[in-house]
Amino acid sequence: MLKFIFLIGLVYIGLKIYKSWSRLNVAVNRTVSGMARGEIDDVMVKDPYCHVYFPKRNGVHFKNNGEVFYFCSKECKDLYIQEMNKK
Repeated sequence: MLKFIFLIGLVYIGLKIYKSWSRLNVAVNRTVSGMARGEIDDVMVKDPYCHVYFPKRNGVHFKNNGEVFYFCSKECKDLYIQEMNKK
């Protein structure tokens, strides 16, 4: 009977340790921005000139006739505008 009570106590302590470890693990998985791992931080867009995908917030934007274009760099934006002017 004493062995059974001892075993129940060990299981209880083990569960408590596991719960505290899992809570700590969730806190560690948070990034600097406060978002949990796997959450979407920004939208990826495609450069209309060189066709590279990049985060929208890092892009260079250009508005033409009410339509907004996002480019990966100022160079791509300038080349795209030059190409548009040739047409």
